[in-house]
Amino acid sequence: MNTTNQSAEKSAKRLTPLEKKWVLYDVGNSAFVLFASTIIPIYFASLAGNDSSGVATSIWGAVSAIVALISLFVCPIFGTMADFSGKKKFFLIFATIGICGCVLQSIPGMTALLFAIVYIITDSSLSSSCVFYDSMLSDVTTEDRLHNVSANGYAWGYIGSCIPFLICLVLVLVVPNSVMTMQWRMTLSFLITAGWWLAFTLPIAKSYKQTHFLAKPEHPIKDTFVRLGQIFKEIKTNKKAFLFLIAFFLYINGAYTIIKMATIYGQDVLNLDQNQLLLALLLTQIIAFPSAIIIGRLSKKFEDKYLITVCICGYVAVSLFALFLKVQWQFWLLAVVVGMFQGGIQSLSRSYFTSIIPSEKSGEYFGIYDIFGKGAGTLGPALVSGCVIIVNAITEAVPSFVNVTAVMNLDLLPIPLLTIAGAIVFYFVAKLPTNKELPKTEETTEE
Repeated sequence: MNTTNQSAEKSAKRLTPLEKKWVLYDVGNSAFVLFASTIIPIYFASLAGNDSSGVATSIWGAVSAIVALISLFVCPIFGTMADFSGKKKFFLIFATIGICGCVLQSIPGMTALLFAIVYIITDSSLSSSCVFYDSMLSDVTTEDRLHNVSANGYAWGYIGSCIPFLICLVLVLVVPNSVMTMQWRMTLSFLITAGWWLAFTLPIAKSYKQTHFLAKPEHPIKDTFVRLGQIFKEIKTNKKAFLFLIAFFLYINGAYTIIKMATIYGQDVLNLDQNQLLLALLLTQIIAFPSAIIIGRLSKKFEDKYLITVCICGYVAVSLFALFLKVQWQFWLLAVVVGMFQGGIQSLSRSYFTSIIPSEKSGEYFGIYDIFGKGAGTLGPALVSGCVIIVNAITEAVPSFVNVTAVMNLDLLPIPLLTIAGAIVFYFVAKLPTNKELPKTEETTEE
């Protein structure tokens, strides 16, 4: 009897063939995500002249903001259309555009402007494909397996992306110019990343079938915008989902800001060179792999609300530690601890949201979810930048204030404040009952 139970338990832990194919897209697109957050900004700086005035950095910041803004407007619209017309179709369109864009970036001799335009198309297409990918989760698995499957997606995405990244890293940092010019090394790196992305997109592209959907309306385009307006009203009546989005926006802002600001902070304040920064980010990816797997396993023994709370508290501790970051070994410790909670907080948030929304409306709900996620990529860094200006102004007006800044990095204060605020809101979210039934509103149309 015990042997039978153990066998059944092991079988339950294994991913089904369809779940594995869904996970593989995380492995594929994460290669570009890691490449885009590490090597591409350095390459763009070289295209833009890499001057000391910081012009290239400012332009790249604007490029990143444009990508976020495009996703903010496009993802909700196509997310709604996908619930009518089919998630697979839109997923394949945007994944294909993203992969082709990655290939185009490999063309030698591109100007900085042309490269930036192609990158914007590539990255915004990736973000759009992930809206449909995330919404597929309710179709590829059962509700009791959501957290484990979502965690496996992030986990294997983290470790899988390291393989092409390491190859590209060797090409960029190790291969000498006498063997291959930097331009051709970058060209080869883009092609490797695009090929990896394509190879791990094909399995789910061939096997996925949508099981939750809304009836296709008579006027798809018009009704898409009608439904989009309705869904914003509707989600307000789904109190748990609405408050969760607010909590998610706050705590993920803190998490993403740590990730986004780590490289520039390590370079400008701690004097880490580019090689050390790239290796630190690689360490974070490697640590995130087993951590996400462990959290996925723990979701079978502990309620998701407790695990999310633990991850948020972990980020609160990390952000408070960052306030006192002064030496290089502390940066490496920060990279390890961020890796421990990064995968968990992302995967649990995705699966938790899936569990509290109507399955047949997952596309449009994840379109809104993506708004909060993309917004989190801009507010945190903006608050940190504003805090830098304020701290510098106070220091000039009150010279003795420099003694405080010598002990604490007050410019990073928005990070723990955002994370703590997210933890407080999520505390109230966790107390609310889950109701996946469609909210009854006057605007809700008969399906």
